[in-house]
Amino acid sequence: MATVAAQSGYQPSPANLAAREWFQDARFGMFVHWGVYSVLGDGEWVMNNRRIPIADYEKLPAQFNPIMFDPAEWVALVKAAGMKYITITSKHHDGFAMFDSKISDYDVVDRTPYKKDALKALADECHKQGIKLFFYYSQLDWHHPDYFPRGRTGRDAGRPEAGTWTKYLDYMNGQLRELLTNYGEIGGIWFDGWWDRPEADWQLDRTYALIHQLQPQALIGSNHHRRPFPGEDFQMFEKDLPGGRTAEFNKDSEIGDLPLETCETMNGPRGFNITDRRYKSTRDLIHHLVRAAGSNANFLLNVGPMPNGRIQPEFISRLHDVGAWLTKNGEAIYGTRGGPIAPHAWGVTTKKGNRVYVHVLDWPDAALLIPSLPGKVGAARLLGSDRAVPFTQTDAGVVLTLPRDATDPIDTIVALDLR
Repeated sequence: MATVAAQSGYQPSPANLAAREWFQDARFGMFVHWGVYSVLGDGEWVMNNRRIPIADYEKLPAQFNPIMFDPAEWVALVKAAGMKYITITSKHHDGFAMFDSKISDYDVVDRTPYKKDALKALADECHKQGIKLFFYYSQLDWHHPDYFPRGRTGRDAGRPEAGTWTKYLDYMNGQLRELLTNYGEIGGIWFDGWWDRPEADWQLDRTYALIHQLQPQALIGSNHHRRPFPGEDFQMFEKDLPGGRTAEFNKDSEIGDLPLETCETMNGPRGFNITDRRYKSTRDLIHHLVRAAGSNANFLLNVGPMPNGRIQPEFISRLHDVGAWLTKNGEAIYGTRGGPIAPHAWGVTTKKGNRVYVHVLDWPDAALLIPSLPGKVGAARLLGSDRAVPFTQTDAGVVLTLPRDATDPIDTIVALDLR
């Protein structure tokens, strides 16, 4: 597939390269989808899915008053879960800004009774507690009249059948400039929505250059489901592990050479849904985290806060459980890289220096044969204990004999020290 002419000739700064290294070491972050759509309790795509015209949708901000939003509580939860960064929706497809935008009054300060800049409060708390903050920004906009010609979605919003595309791009870049100048140092920009008009002239070179100029360390990623475009600094896979094509929109995805991330939800949609009880178990979430790390990717786990600003108790419970697991086993996740063995049905491997962590997620037998390793195994032990794991190593690989009485129901981790 042809490469999009984005920021051609881009050379990442030393600060950007250091940020990429930090990003890969972090391995676990929180995705937050929060906006006025939470009032309806039917996910973040409700405007499109229910075919709500702008005139009616604009009634929602007056009903959005998250007086129970406590940024210190949010960030403390992130830290308790073992997460290292937050990626939050600054503007989703509905076009409503969750920050104090001066180039539009369609934002949380001007249109809601809350009257406060929620993202500024969160950014200040993140800086205070040492958590990096990324801003999700939707290039797609169902509200702005100059998002024209129309894309594949939001066609029932009732916008006039006219508009000037370059004016919309100026608007988008203006809001990005606000996000990059008014909220201190940020981790990066997480773009979404390019896929709505893939043939449009997005002028990505201008947008990407603006970001890299204002904050050289900020990482740019775009959820366009393609191989990374020039000027991007990390690549994400939506609801799939890298290279996976279980989701229809990943059918054309290819793994590039940048740091990787996979994002997944705690239940169904990303935004608050009052009737969705399809909560993934703690075991499922940990398995996704481990398989992401084994695929050399971060795991961005989503929560959809309620309209009052609180995070659902079902989410909080699972996040604490994952955090407890990481407190015990984080050595095999943080600061690791995927491999050296490709992911298998039984599990994955991660590595750090001369140590290889074998994550046995699903294996019923006592003996496990793993493929050849890039060195001789000097010792094999269960992570977190001095208990040795018997092994034999041949040209065909390494056979581990897993102790039956010490098998972990979630992830039996064997640490192999290579000579």
